[in-house]
Amino acid sequence: MPRHGRTVEEIITDKRIDGHLAPRTSEAAIGGELLNEAIAGNKGSIVKAGDILDPLADFARSAAQTLARNPKSLEPRFLYDARGSKLFDLICEQPEYYLTRAEASILEDHASRICEIVGPTTLVELGSGSSVKTSHILRVFTDYYGMTHYVPIDISKAALEQAYQNIARQHEAVNFIGINGSYECAFPLLNQITPVTVMFFGSSIGNFGEEEERIFWTSMAKCLTRGDYFLLGVDLVKDTETLEAAYNDKAGVTAAFTRNLFARMNREFSSNIELDCVEHEAEYCEQRQRIEIGARFTKRQIIEVKPVAQSFEISANEKIHTEISRKYRLDNLIPYLSGFGFETSLVLTDSFKRFALLLLRMVKDR
Repeated sequence: MPRHGRTVEEIITDKRIDGHLAPRTSEAAIGGELLNEAIAGNKGSIVKAGDILDPLADFARSAAQTLARNPKSLEPRFLYDARGSKLFDLICEQPEYYLTRAEASILEDHASRICEIVGPTTLVELGSGSSVKTSHILRVFTDYYGMTHYVPIDISKAALEQAYQNIARQHEAVNFIGINGSYECAFPLLNQITPVTVMFFGSSIGNFGEEEERIFWTSMAKCLTRGDYFLLGVDLVKDTETLEAAYNDKAGVTAAFTRNLFARMNREFSSNIELDCVEHEAEYCEQRQRIEIGARFTKRQIIEVKPVAQSFEISANEKIHTEISRKYRLDNLIPYLSGFGFETSLVLTDSFKRFALLLLRMVKDR
């Protein structure tokens, strides 16, 4: 009997999104047994990972903590509400944002090779978004092995619902089990579904600071079994002009993405931020090999976080940091990853060598 005393069928309800059959949605936190039941059921579903937190209270507590720091910041995970997720999809279509096209070209050219190396496996994707690039992998895996279990993990339920719509239309032989939650909550589930191949695309690993990344790989190594794989996308160090253009598109979509975080605060906290005085900034720091992204305020503001009854003064010309995007050199990254028990089985780059995919194999026991 599952730990919640109910089967997957009993804890999920049917609903529809935009007239289409939606994935069944669980309101209970999933454990290993329920995840295995969902996989065995071969029916699309979205389940909750870990404790069910009040999203508004979570956002408010985090904002109050990070705005109290010097320099002020906001956690990047809150960029991805429903509107933010749609804006990010638009960012990926901008001509300056080469990352998505470069990575997609690698996947299109080499998905068969990856499939042959890893063999039949459950595919888990971290921070999947709408799972557009994943179609290359899913198409090949279903051609090779038939029914394929796909487990996307994302903090945005709206993104998972859109991913389900995309995949249900294109891939009949894919069993979609979306996990709505943070990586920390989802990681312990991975050792329940070995053999597994974890996919982390879009150079999203670069959004972590150095210590956060160390914690990420330490946790991942503890959750994978010897012989499991990890497919990692990383953006490579290159000229400053190309890098900064990617995060400052001429159409202003990235600027709208940054500004939406503060619009979300107005919607959810009644923060009374004047959005016209919020200016997007993204600059490459060559010394730290990363893009540093934030919002600079052109005039003084008082940001109210009403759910926790706190307010924060923002001075004119002050910047609130929202995100970083670190860039990598393969001759440094590969030895670094080996320290966590990962052997590099395959290194693939696009034709311009702007972006790389690394297929890593776990060679240590937990």
